[in-house]
Amino acid sequence: MGIDNLNRTFQKKLSNNEKLFVPYIMAGDGGLNILEERIAFLEDSNASAIELGIPFSDPVADGPSIQEAGIRALQEGTTLEKVLSTLKNSIKKRSVPIILMTYINPVLQYGPEKFAADCAASGVDGAIIPDLPLEEEKLISIPFKRHSLGLIRLAARTSSKDRLRKLAAISDGFLYAVSVMGTTGARSMHDKEVKDYLTKLKELSTAPVLAGFGVSNSEQAQQLGSYCDGVIVGSKIVELFHEGKTGEIKKLIAESTKKRNSESVLK
Repeated sequence: MGIDNLNRTFQKKLSNNEKLFVPYIMAGDGGLNILEERIAFLEDSNASAIELGIPFSDPVADGPSIQEAGIRALQEGTTLEKVLSTLKNSIKKRSVPIILMTYINPVLQYGPEKFAADCAASGVDGAIIPDLPLEEEKLISIPFKRHSLGLIRLAARTSSKDRLRKLAAISDGFLYAVSVMGTTGARSMHDKEVKDYLTKLKELSTAPVLAGFGVSNSEQAQQLGSYCDGVIVGSKIVELFHEGKTGEIKKLIAESTKKRNSESVLK
């Protein structure tokens, strides 16, 4: 487990000419008692890793679908401590990398050192903290390094090239390319600016580049994947699980990760 596990898993898939696909699910949506089942389903469906959201009362980066899932999870009594305990109890039943997506406030309340130690003990490989500024990230990156965990950085389209270069140089596991302006949620199309942005990140980053925010179908995943190493899909996965449409999730992952030629499909 840890960042080495994430790196090995991604490199194995990429060397096999597969595109990476990281589904996002909200921990506790539907109850923590089904979390192990959902993780196992996504692992069996060929997810490259799983981004596991921690419900929070002020999710500034989340769109409506994920906000609603967070509310449902909070109503179920889900907490960061309970999520980590659930993951620890099922650690021997999974091999797919787990990446927590949380905000900085719950981590500070938990305690950064304790958070890192408990993540490692629970088989978590890394975390994404969207409201953690680059200038303040040593609060988390130092204890994470001590416990061999990865801190995945987000790169925004509005960032300067200098800042993108800094993020690309230090991001663990992969660089999370935010492909749209605004919060998470399905979008109907992606423009040429996204193509140029992803191409630039690929030039800057030695780690894999994954596009997230606004990816809702296999066509978009294939388009964006032509210019980076894969995608992260959140809102659509959350909606499909909530609606009980697991077959559509399996199909989405299969179509998005299949081996493809190098021909560009985003014009």
